[in-house]
Amino acid sequence: MKKIILFLSLVISLTLPVWAYAAEKGTVKVAVASTGETTAATVSNLAARSPYYLIFDGKGNLIEAISNPYKDAAGGAGPSAANFLAEKDVNIVIAESFGIKMINVLKNKQVRYIEFEGRVNEAVKKALGLK
Repeated sequence: MKKIILFLSLVISLTLPVWAYAAEKGTVKVAVASTGETTAATVSNLAARSPYYLIFDGKGNLIEAISNPYKDAAGGAGPSAANFLAEKDVNIVIAESFGIKMINVLKNKQVRYIEFEGRVNEAVKKALGLK
């Protein structure tokens, strides 16, 4: 019984910030830096240079797959990608890793960032607290 209570407390404590953030913003939009255009693709290792961004609603439904316009930028890919995603009303970005310049812009735009290694569909489920 204690293990169940501990587990539920952990789940609630991990998902509460997402729910609170969503309530503050109105809706949740999650962008996952991806190596491909499908939910079975791998989360990209670099957020700013990701080939694609997959955008999901707060229920985990794929809204759109977008080719990253800054993946081949000579410089400034991080801040540009962060602004691009913020303009799309994304409030959570997931990637394997983030550069400090992208992190700073995301923080200034009040966009959460989550580091995750694995498949896109697993990342979305984890971020939204879905099964």
